[in-house]
Amino acid sequence: MIIFNYIVFPGFLFASVAGLLTWWFDRKVTARVQYRVGPPWYQCFADVGKLLGKEVILPENARRTGFLLAPIIAVATSAMVAAMLGIYNMNYGSGFIGDIIVFWYLLAIPAIMLILGGAASGNPLASVGSAREIKLLLGYELPFIIVITMLIFKTETLSLGGILQYQSTHGPLLYSVSGVIGFIIALLCVQAKLGLVPFDMPEAETELGGGVIYDYSGAALGAFKLSKAILFYTLPIFLITIFWGGIKIGGGIGILWALLKYILIVALITVIRNTNPRLRIDQAMKFFWGKLTILAIIAFILSAIGI
Repeated sequence: MIIFNYIVFPGFLFASVAGLLTWWFDRKVTARVQYRVGPPWYQCFADVGKLLGKEVILPENARRTGFLLAPIIAVATSAMVAAMLGIYNMNYGSGFIGDIIVFWYLLAIPAIMLILGGAASGNPLASVGSAREIKLLLGYELPFIIVITMLIFKTETLSLGGILQYQSTHGPLLYSVSGVIGFIIALLCVQAKLGLVPFDMPEAETELGGGVIYDYSGAALGAFKLSKAILFYTLPIFLITIFWGGIKIGGGIGILWALLKYILIVALITVIRNTNPRLRIDQAMKFFWGKLTILAIIAFILSAIGI
């Protein structure tokens, strides 16, 4: 049963399908905003499937082991987080003390693999992208961990299942002033974790030609894109889990409400990326370590005093 959960549902296969459909939804909405028709629903599956079936070309100056392992670890970690989130939402008691800290670590690994993969390619443009990814990671992790700490203090638990149980008793954390502020901060950090505009400077196709993934091709590139698609599904579910009471599927109404919450968060991510220009890396650092960190501290204080 454990193998089924991690490989089929709610793990790798289910998360891959859901992530690619979410990616299609984002592309379709973006196309409509730009007065285009947009791709058919199967386009993302075709794109990733075609890449996974192609040969990986190894750059001459690349360090083979790090270059090839990075996308594999990124996909595996993303799928693991998706499986754990699904299992915890189905059974609140299936977690363990401190698992939310494990989630925080696991969610950082795909970005770290991008850094290692870009650095291992031996390409100057990829190295610049890796440097930007490092700075971006250091930038958004500070307000993100403050928000996670706020949730831990408010619910008095280090378990994701405990946070879900707290919300089932006291109501969603989103329905408070500190919860709203924390949700906004976490949403912007998710935007950066996904590498979407305005925080897409590590890839920056118009500047770096792809940056960290500049030298990736074939199955390795497909693995990185699949990892990003899985995260596109997983991170909105993570926000719903820690702020909005989790995914409770009970009959038609429960499924509809869960789907509406998910679509709303994905729509917000899509709107942000279609209404903002790309920031410079120094602007992103000032934003995360300045305004967003101050806002996170304010949310923490408001939560501590019960607002």
